[in-house]
Amino acid sequence: MSMLHLVPTPAFPPAAPALSVDDLCVARGGRAILRNVSTSFAAGAVTVVVGPSGAGKTTLLNVLNGLVEPSSGELFATELGPLRGADAWAALRAHTATIFQDHALIGRLSAFENVLLAFAESRHPLSLLPWPRFAREAAAKALEEVGLLDRAFERVENFSGGERQRIGIARALARGPRLLLGDEPFSSLDQPLARRLGAELRTLAVRKGVTLVLVLHQIALARALADRIVALNDGRVVFDGPAETFDEAAEQMVFTLSPSHRKGC
Repeated sequence: MSMLHLVPTPAFPPAAPALSVDDLCVARGGRAILRNVSTSFAAGAVTVVVGPSGAGKTTLLNVLNGLVEPSSGELFATELGPLRGADAWAALRAHTATIFQDHALIGRLSAFENVLLAFAESRHPLSLLPWPRFAREAAAKALEEVGLLDRAFERVENFSGGERQRIGIARALARGPRLLLGDEPFSSLDQPLARRLGAELRTLAVRKGVTLVLVLHQIALARALADRIVALNDGRVVFDGPAETFDEAAEQMVFTLSPSHRKGC
């Protein structure tokens, strides 16, 4: 069985990293999911993570948002330092938001109420009191940014798939995140709509100086949206460079490498 060979990493112009990982490993049940991953995510830029199914893309995203604890390695946030201990992770999560593939919306609630759920920790779920003013203002502004403020009080079940994705994006943006993550956020949309929503999300994120990290399976969309592409295969980084250098040859290499099936990191 052939071993996986790493691709030479193209040179990438230096940028201020908001978050970096060094020699990151994740193992579950004796099987390595991420192997010695080292990369960084620049502030105010769009990084897209690609790779074949099972390469470790979602696991990497879940490490970044604190849902998965690495087996070894280090994460470093520019504004917080090394991410060690509960306090450091809580500080990072307070400035992180995630856009989910399935929208994760409640159909019987209005668009406005769904966006307000971004601030669920600020209000008891059974409270009859109104949402805090800061939350209502942030939710309204986020809906305005995705072009749905005029429909804020319509039930989500009446919206189209693309409109629901906009609401999901608004909910993520309402928190004013410094780190915005998306796990296949456009997979259920047709290509023209995915490109349009992706471009809108990129514009919003870059304008606000947000660090945007997306896992995508649509390679053409990845090239169109990304400043930088990080490709995984068999849990390893096999490409890390500017989107314009991720050509057809690089794509073919990433998706045809034979996994090593090594145990552990």
